[in-house]
Amino acid sequence: MTSKEIPIVGRPAAASNDGDDEPTFPPFDGPAFLSYGFRPFFLGAALFGGLAILAWVVLFAGGVHAEFLYPPREWHVHEMLFGFIPALIAGFLLTAMPNWTDRMPLRGAPLLTMFLLWSAGRLLIASPWFGPSFSAVIDGAFLILLAAYVWREIVVARTWDRVPIGVLVSFYACANIVFHLSALRGAPTDFSERFALSVMTLMLTVIGGRLTPTFTREFLAERNKPRQLEIFSPVDAVTIVSVLVAAIAWIAQPESVWAGTMLLVAGVASVARLLRWEGWRTWEEPLVLILHVGYGWVGLFLIALGLAILGIGFSTENAVHLLTTGAMGAMTLAVMTRASLGHTGRPRHADRFTVMIYLLVNVGALLRIFSPHSERPMALTYTILGLSALCWSAAYVLFALHYGRYLIRPSLDE
Repeated sequence: MTSKEIPIVGRPAAASNDGDDEPTFPPFDGPAFLSYGFRPFFLGAALFGGLAILAWVVLFAGGVHAEFLYPPREWHVHEMLFGFIPALIAGFLLTAMPNWTDRMPLRGAPLLTMFLLWSAGRLLIASPWFGPSFSAVIDGAFLILLAAYVWREIVVARTWDRVPIGVLVSFYACANIVFHLSALRGAPTDFSERFALSVMTLMLTVIGGRLTPTFTREFLAERNKPRQLEIFSPVDAVTIVSVLVAAIAWIAQPESVWAGTMLLVAGVASVARLLRWEGWRTWEEPLVLILHVGYGWVGLFLIALGLAILGIGFSTENAVHLLTTGAMGAMTLAVMTRASLGHTGRPRHADRFTVMIYLLVNVGALLRIFSPHSERPMALTYTILGLSALCWSAAYVLFALHYGRYLIRPSLDE
């Protein structure tokens, strides 16, 4: 179905779709690259994420010395949590909000301004030439502006069912501000890191938990498979509440038995929710199957983190990478590939390059979480981390190379 086949007149905002179809808007006369938010932000995030991880491994191994605004470890954490991920969030929301609200997308000069602001944050955090406070303000402004955009669209279109998205983006902006305030004082940044990771877990639980069964149901219907999945059930409600409680407990008391227990409960609930969607029935289409894999990483992260806090199994660091390399990697690429195909008028089918992207990001995540962890890394640790970074980065670079041509050219149905 193309965008021209979708009637939008009289469609209630609350009924806005969660799929790939988009309302019909007036033609955009400017560059195709600036016609929708997913185009610049998905391409920019893929290139930045792929290169930043490789740079971090070189720094970690002591190969070079670099002067960033913050020490190398804080630079790595900040740029992945508050540089790379926000670009992906922006690409998704700037494309999804018009679907949800039937309002004009951000395009042209306003979209370019947003992208340049994000890019400026990456340059300022990487260079010590400008004042720390100025750099922090410019970087922090991006997520604040994105949150303001989301709230404006929600209020104007009265799409009150999207309020949780506005709340989560606002909290993410707050976490970035707290990180800067702590780092500029030389204080630990662990609170802001847990805050951001918890918000991201909730985003994956809410958004991923909506997209995965929706696209699964669409796929099964296209293949004339009889079972119709219920998009939202009591299992979903229990899972979301349990993840919320676990996130609050981990933010407030990260080493408590209560936090570990609630994370375990949330993880088990997430796995039960995932099994209800019957993802194994989508094995014929990797574009759908990868959504189940991505959500599966979320459940594993919650369980592993709970066990780590209770002193069983994984280290906390490796458990966290189940989320940052596994869940975020698989789920973001799942959304990026699907949106880049669906919103440019191409068939929603994973070709061999797309399958390779999915394999690389998951192999990179597996290598990272099973790498030996010690205060004095050995040669084996550097080797495994290097291979992990190579695979994970290659997934995003391959996305940029393969999908970049779709993102900079007009859609086929325009």
